[in-house]
Amino acid sequence: MSKKLISIIIPFYNEQWNIISLFKEVLKYLKEDFGNFDYEIILVNDGSNDKSWEDIKKCKRNNSNIIWINLNRNYWQSIAMDVWFKKANWEIIFTLDWDWQNNPKDFKKLYEKLKKENLDLVAGWRKKRKDPMWMLVITKIARLLRWFLIKDGVKDSGCTLRIYRKKVIKNLELWGEMHRFIISMSRINGFKIWEIKIDHRPRIIGKSKYNWKKSFKWLIDLIYIWFIRKYEWRPLHLFGFVGLLNFFLWFIMILYSLYKRLFIHIDISDNGFFIMWIFLTQIWLMLFIFWIIIDLLIRTHTSISWKKERYLIKEEI
Repeated sequence: MSKKLISIIIPFYNEQWNIISLFKEVLKYLKEDFGNFDYEIILVNDGSNDKSWEDIKKCKRNNSNIIWINLNRNYWQSIAMDVWFKKANWEIIFTLDWDWQNNPKDFKKLYEKLKKENLDLVAGWRKKRKDPMWMLVITKIARLLRWFLIKDGVKDSGCTLRIYRKKVIKNLELWGEMHRFIISMSRINGFKIWEIKIDHRPRIIGKSKYNWKKSFKWLIDLIYIWFIRKYEWRPLHLFGFVGLLNFFLWFIMILYSLYKRLFIHIDISDNGFFIMWIFLTQIWLMLFIFWIIIDLLIRTHTSISWKKERYLIKEEI
């Protein structure tokens, strides 16, 4: 009887001091909990400028199951994740971060849940997060916005410790900060998802790659997900409603201005602030609509064209 096969995908960017220790942990729990499995470990260097790559080479010398990929520069996490998923060969795929905050001992818990419930994706839920207060506050605000706009029910969209079936990742398109919406997009695609509590450790060495600027990018992607969820196959319903609303506001403005001119004898030019408000509102709505249309056209063009990959691989062994 052939052995079961799993892929373990670990990205890193400037994690020199965590690499050796986490790699030893991964091997330890693979040996203890998955001794009857064949495995591959895919290590993706997202353009590190420290000595991370040298430590990865040391790991490779001691283990023939490693596939190491060195990207030409830093492409950020969503593009890097696209690389990971395309390189995974087996049906069952684990992912985790290399910042040492994810604990590989939870692999077994995720795998057992996936098999027992016949799920497609099981994600870690860092209920007791060991992160700075400002990050926890942003996370709570983000959860409320997700609940309000897309109602995905996700408790932890940023935890990388997960297990996937390959059919899930084959249906993902990642760009911007879209890696934070993998669970949401998978639910929209109809896959069976679950979240379970996992261990979360404080970062001891190194610096988090997350910052407040990424929150704004995340918000833009959230609006896009909201649009896809509600109007992917009927965009005219949204655009038609916005167009009618603008027409209604324009019509009210004309009637109001004519009323003041004919019956109160106030010149239309005296209503400058009111006219400016209408003008800016319409401009904002047009920009919003054009942004969605252009983005959809770009995604369509990318998916059907022979355009080259969005990244360059410097070295792969």
